[in-house]
Amino acid sequence: MTYLEITLKIQEKNRPAAAGVYSTFKNPFLQTIAGAKSKELLVRSEDVQVLHGFESVESANNYLKSPLFTQDVVSALSPLLEEAPDIRIYHGV
Repeated sequence: MTYLEITLKIQEKNRPAAAGVYSTFKNPFLQTIAGAKSKELLVRSEDVQVLHGFESVESANNYLKSPLFTQDVVSALSPLLEEAPDIRIYHGV
């Protein structure tokens, strides 16, 4: 299993809107992205994380280049971000 973790710095007042973006794009992600297995929203006091599960590192990298991510998700989240997201890919062995 491969995980794509995106950590977002979002002010608390903007977190409901960020959760809305997550909800809007969760099903399209799971239904249209090759190799997508799961998507979870994790909220902490200091940030918000979205954890995506994939079949492979290649699937995770392809998602980051997809129109769903580059056009839809990024456009919807950009006004809510305090700084650039931290994007990491983890591969289980």
